This record gives sequence, C-alpha cells and structure tokens, in this order.
Amino acid sequence: MLATLSAVAAAVLLGGTTSGYTVDAEGRFAPPAAFIPSAAVTYDQSYVPAAASIRVRQHTGVGGVTTVDLRITGVRPHHSFGASVHQRPCGALPADSGARYENQPGAPDDNEVRLDFTTDARGAGAASDRHTWGLRRGEAASVVIQDRPGDGATRVACFTVPFGWVTE
Repeated sequence: MLATLSAVAAAVLLGGTTSGYTVDAEGRFAPPAAFIPSAAVTYDQSYVPAAASIRVRQHTGVGGVTTVDLRITGVRPHHSFGASVHQRPCGALPADSGARYENQPGAPDDNEVRLDFTTDARGAGAASDRHTWGLRRGEAASVVIQDRPGDGATRVACFTVPFGWVTE
C-alpha cells in the first residue's frame, strides 16, 4: 500500500513537466483476505504465490506517447502469462477489475495495453508496451495477470496501479 501511495506522489510531482511524467508502482502479492491488505492481489497461488513481487512503470511523454513496463518475480517458472491494463482497481474477486482498457472502445488492433510475458527458471518475467496514445483519466486502474496469454484466460492476480492520464 505504501508503494501505491508513493506512486501517486510521483505522478503528482512529475506531472506537467516538459518531458511528460512517470508513475512507478511496486507491490507484493497477498490473498484478497490478507490481514495486511495489498494493492497486489493473488487469486491463485499456484501461479502467483503470496510475497511474489511486481513493478509497473508508466511513462507518458509529450503528445501522449505512453510506455508501460512490467517486471514480476517469484511467480511460476517457465510459464507464459497474459497481462493487460484493466479499467477498475483490484478487488476480492477476479472480475472486480472490470474489462480491459481500450483506447478506442470497440476498435480492433493495437487498442489495448498488453503485457504478456514468459518467466525464466527463477519465476521472473518482464514486458513492455508502447503506444502513440495516452490513458484517459479514471479509465485505467490495474494490471491483471492471467494464467496464459490470449482471450478466455483465467485471471490469477491483479495489481492496482495509480496510472496517470493525458490532459488535452
């Protein structure tokens, strides 16, 4: 939770500069009913064990060009995961994070922030996605990890991220 708060501070402090802004959030996964709540929630510990870590960094430059980077450690080794930005924060249930964020709702191709990754022998993975567009205020709130890439996969973890947005 402290990491999320510091990410909000980073977004506020860095917003409005001539080179854009950066949001940097880190967390450790915990089950939804954990005694100490976390912004990183695991729904299936066989894929994403409690105490696995995640870092999501968003950089939005001049004109709205946005890059989202994901780094994760301590998850199932030698496995391909799906990951994408979703509309709502994580909750007690996997569906609480809502639908995937779409730049232009209903449009095909290059319309979502996809962060699919494959882990190494130590359960570490990384992904990056860059777009010429930025996120809209209040419409991107989390990164959902799925048991495999592609549509129809099962949500196994979620990380609430205080994404920044483009103001025009």
